[in-house]
Amino acid sequence: MQHAASPAPPPGCAVCEDERQYVPPGGQRWATLNELSAEGRRIDVRDLEPGLSGIGADPTIGIGQRALLVQTAAGNLLWDCLGFIDEQGVAAVRARGGLHGIAMSHPHFYGVCVEWSQAFGGAPIYIPAADREWVMRPDPAVTIWEGILKPLPGLTLIQCGGHFEGSAVLHWAEGADGLGALLTGDSITVVPDRRFVSFMRSYPNLIPLSEAEIRRIVSTVEPYRFDRVYGGWWDRVVARDGKDAIKRSADRYLQWSQGTAGRRV
Repeated sequence: MQHAASPAPPPGCAVCEDERQYVPPGGQRWATLNELSAEGRRIDVRDLEPGLSGIGADPTIGIGQRALLVQTAAGNLLWDCLGFIDEQGVAAVRARGGLHGIAMSHPHFYGVCVEWSQAFGGAPIYIPAADREWVMRPDPAVTIWEGILKPLPGLTLIQCGGHFEGSAVLHWAEGADGLGALLTGDSITVVPDRRFVSFMRSYPNLIPLSEAEIRRIVSTVEPYRFDRVYGGWWDRVVARDGKDAIKRSADRYLQWSQGTAGRRV
């Protein structure tokens, strides 16, 4: 996550020091965009399906997440962000219609969202009111929202909570050949076998969520039609039956947490 400019590195990162993340044994490490560029990084853009492109860094940065550019007739939205930007990446987004807004699933994926916004004339950055304290680089483009927001026709931001109080998902009505797609990041994370998702307060520190939180998360996406679920990494996609996968995953999670998994009735 990018911090505001300062003469020296900040004394610490509140996001890293929060119980959902951690500071490595060797201590906090800081870098600038110029330093990351000098290491040979570049933006990697891949077209994933009609109207959807992935944007990552090569080599990867941090935990290696990639962003998603949703392209609609009314404009484009960048979903989630990464900690890097370069001229080639900006040019690739311009070639796909530019950028009309930015939204993230949760604070760990805020990345250099202000840099992306400024590259496109101050495109609005949609931050849930519940997570505004985690904005480490304030900017006039930051736009506060809560509950449900439609930033562009056919796109709906849904605050589902769980991982963070403001954790959100993006529903793309025209995704997956018109069957609908849900873009989730870590709010509802796609697990490696890609048939299931999971829900956690902290993934690296293995802090679970309560039954009430799981049920509330599932209930927030229940009204929406979708077949595909895009997680936060290149290979984390539930290609089909995504809505059922979320229901099955929640049931599995609750059965194990309640000690009822595998019991004969």
